[in-house]
Amino acid sequence: MVNTADSKSSGARWLLPVLLTVQFLVSLDMSVVNIALPDIGDDLGFGAESLLWVVNAYALAFGGLLMLGGRLADVVGRRRTLTAGFAVFGLASLVGGLAQTPGQLVAARAVQGAGAAALAPVALALITVNYAAGPARSRALGLWGAAGALGGAVGVMAGGLLTDVAGWRSVMLINVPVVLAALLLSRHGVPADRRTGPAPRLDVVGALLVTAGMTVLVLGLVRTETYAWGSGTTLGTLAAAAALLGAFAAVESRRREPLLRPGLLRNRPVLSANAFALLMSSGQFAAFYFTSLYLQEVMSYGPTRAGAAFLPFCAGIVAGSAISARKVGRFGERALLVTGGLLGAAGFVWFALAVGPAGTFLGSVVGPSLVASVGIGMCFVPLGTAATSGVAAEETGMASGLLNSSRQLGGSLGLAVLVTVASGVTGGGRGPGALADGYATAFGVAAALLAAAAAATAVLHRAPTRPRPAQTYAQQDSSQNLDDGVDPGVSRSTHG
Repeated sequence: MVNTADSKSSGARWLLPVLLTVQFLVSLDMSVVNIALPDIGDDLGFGAESLLWVVNAYALAFGGLLMLGGRLADVVGRRRTLTAGFAVFGLASLVGGLAQTPGQLVAARAVQGAGAAALAPVALALITVNYAAGPARSRALGLWGAAGALGGAVGVMAGGLLTDVAGWRSVMLINVPVVLAALLLSRHGVPADRRTGPAPRLDVVGALLVTAGMTVLVLGLVRTETYAWGSGTTLGTLAAAAALLGAFAAVESRRREPLLRPGLLRNRPVLSANAFALLMSSGQFAAFYFTSLYLQEVMSYGPTRAGAAFLPFCAGIVAGSAISARKVGRFGERALLVTGGLLGAAGFVWFALAVGPAGTFLGSVVGPSLVASVGIGMCFVPLGTAATSGVAAEETGMASGLLNSSRQLGGSLGLAVLVTVASGVTGGGRGPGALADGYATAFGVAAALLAAAAAATAVLHRAPTRPRPAQTYAQQDSSQNLDDGVDPGVSRSTHG
């Protein structure tokens, strides 16, 4: 087991800024290149279809490697994994910003995604083991969730502004000084790794299977704009992903030190958190996408103005996170997740009713953005708490990797499905009325996904119980019933 130093040690004041930087950067780079794509294509000579790989290469590497990145934090140490992730991410950003050919940029984006897959799970794991349960952890989780959501929203805004002012290369190069500053802060703010027990073994076979399975699954989803859902290419890709992930599940059930212990999902809060993350991300990520399209293609906003229109969403996320950080101790995770999910769904219903060819900024964007974002912001603190509830410190990376995988898979799945839904409604029409109808339908489906997330949490989530005496992995996984809170044999430690 790898331990970290106490969060009250010298330099601990820099820990949270480093972890917030991680969340912000990882989310930022999912969206920051989107508005720059036309300029990238013109400058480097991308074809129409190949240009999408500037986005897809990052998504594939990130989604495929999250489980491995989370487990590496448990095996080799959290600070080592964080430092390596920053180094890989920063170097790939530099190479991407200097790329001279399409192949160089796509490769750099893939390596960027690999670095992000190491960074994202370790940030949540470090919060879990370095902040004691209560107000301190709630505050940290609220800021962590807000940083991730803000990164996605600011990515749209910054992408347009940077491209207009300094050219497309700046959307890649801007990461380099941020990463260098974070690395310097990490030396003082992130507790050093120290081992107090036998070193866990990395499940190499499981890592290969889940990485291949998740990569192929995300590949099948992100290509549905090119290959229809019923095409042989898409069906074959999804079938291959199912086979790989099925093999992964079979292997993990027989490993003494698995990459993902099956019993983890018998922990009710962990199960409900991942179900909620999958469904919420399916609606939330797609809503970002369709809001941007509505602003530019129906309301005729330019890139910079469209990005600035996301500021109300950013404000709502911060407000919602602040509310949940203060109230989670009083009302509990379940109540806040259900309330936040339903409030987010109400915001998307408002979007569905308000977007139209004659829509206004206040009525069609600001109002629904504030309602949806406050609801979504309320979910981050209880989501992070539930996803690691009753999880042993030596498995926090595993649990964090699982939550991030659920979010990433949900985002890819939701976007693929809702793009298909919107396209079916527009019927190929490009007029403002047809486009608005398609976007409105997509927002309605997004609302249903948020409502389903709230319903799943209401059914699945139960208050945690006291830990039981220590057991082996085999004994933990022998139970066939869902555990109502804390995994068997798990005790909480704030030191990892």
